[in-house]
Amino acid sequence: MARPQPPLRVVFAEDNYLVRAGTAALFAEVDEVELVRLAWDPDELFAAVEELRPDAVLTDIRMPPTYTTEGIVAAKRIRSEYPGTGVVVLSQYVEADYAYELLADGVAGLGYLLKERVAQVEELVRALQEVCRGGSALDPKVVEGLLASRSAQAASPLKGLTDREREVLEQMAAGRSNAAIAGQLYLSERAVEKHISSLFQKLNLPPEGDVNRRVTAVLAFLKATAPA
Repeated sequence: MARPQPPLRVVFAEDNYLVRAGTAALFAEVDEVELVRLAWDPDELFAAVEELRPDAVLTDIRMPPTYTTEGIVAAKRIRSEYPGTGVVVLSQYVEADYAYELLADGVAGLGYLLKERVAQVEELVRALQEVCRGGSALDPKVVEGLLASRSAQAASPLKGLTDREREVLEQMAAGRSNAAIAGQLYLSERAVEKHISSLFQKLNLPPEGDVNRRVTAVLAFLKATAPA
């Protein structure tokens, strides 16, 4: 019988007390996550990460002192200095330019979700697990926002993809595995593999390993759909 996996050790950064307390209460109800520290600003967040070396960080984008992009700056610093820690950033609204800013230098170990997902604990846990594995997790509504800007990109490398290949790439950008993509799009896993292989070829991605190519494909998606 397989031994149960230990819970993910997570640090949560949020300046709003009610959101901090509410999210902590939600995490207390799930076995997959152990909330090891709460922080209210970047300084407390960095101190917690340095001391505890958590598996993952969950952080709001807007924190003191300027309430602009502190969470994005923190996420990039944490991924650079502590590559073993995945980071999921939370945003109140769909802000495609912030998503691109966060992920433009590499998507591995990073996620971008809307705050409304906090109440959907299973989705939030899945995103944290994905970034801990070095994957990525993008909120479907953020992906839709990125896709909406694609029509203005005349030279987009995505232009040659079929509608189904774009759908598969959208699911990849959201951090889903082949099996999850198959379930989401009502396809067989074999069909998903064929679509992924085709889009890899159309995006001219070298055969350097499936994981690296998935990350590069998602990055190409983000660059092609970034706001002008």
